Amino acid sequence: MKKRTNILRKILLTFILLVQISVSLFAQSKPAYIIYNSNGKKVSYAKMHRAAAASDMVLFGEQHNNAIAHWLQLELTKDLLQERALTLGAEMFEADNQDALNQYLSGNITAKKLDSVARLWPNFTTDYKPLVDIAKDSHLVFAATNIPRRHASLVAKGGFERLDTISTQEKKWIAPLPIAYDSTLSQYENMIQMMGGHGGANMPKAQAIKDATMAYFILQNYKPDNLFIHFNGAYHSDYYQGILWYLKNEQPDLMYITISTVTQTDISSLDEENIGKADFIICVDEDVTTTY
Repeated sequence: MKKRTNILRKILLTFILLVQISVSLFAQSKPAYIIYNSNGKKVSYAKMHRAAAASDMVLFGEQHNNAIAHWLQLELTKDLLQERALTLGAEMFEADNQDALNQYLSGNITAKKLDSVARLWPNFTTDYKPLVDIAKDSHLVFAATNIPRRHASLVAKGGFERLDTISTQEKKWIAPLPIAYDSTLSQYENMIQMMGGHGGANMPKAQAIKDATMAYFILQNYKPDNLFIHFNGAYHSDYYQGILWYLKNEQPDLMYITISTVTQTDISSLDEENIGKADFIICVDEDVTTTY
């Protein structure tokens, strides 16, 4: 009897020790990010992955220097490639650089040459080249969707009418004119507030011509049997506006999934201001190292 009691005591002590270790490990856990749904409920990466796989288009909104967002873009793309035929596209490539990008994708030029003939972002090598190389290695289309910045600058300075002055060739690299424009969308109204009134009504118009152009080239490259993944700054698709607003104007019946990236001091719950930004919100600890 005494021997049995000692065994039971050892089992109980072992169980208590395991509980203490588990509690200690949980208390020390410091996740770099947590994924939330639009209502602010914690969800798994697997759930986000499943939703993306079941959609027609994914708009993956990033903070351009956020290492976690770039890593998850890469991981999600690799995982989806195992299940679906993909088409990729990104804000970070302007439409008039499509030929150069295609030359790289086909292996006709090197990454160094691409850097000399296309307007690549400074963080291309660390943050976007891995995505482009997936397209290159898997023979996928990678669409350069953004308006050439010189044309967006024209709109910022003088409104949409300034685009009437560019050549027919140049107009091939922007959404067909005139574009629809709703100045009451909150993302456009907020731009004027963020700028303190500087730039007037033309700043959100410059944002809108980018959104419209990206939506246009997304649809130009979309194939019904493919899943299109588009990488863009989160502001271009947050609150289901921007690019998505233009996409839904043209193709309302497609299944769209939006992802946003935010940073917070405390990521244990989603701040009120970030609720509703997207179908899935990647909440990253603000202390995570940025890529630039």
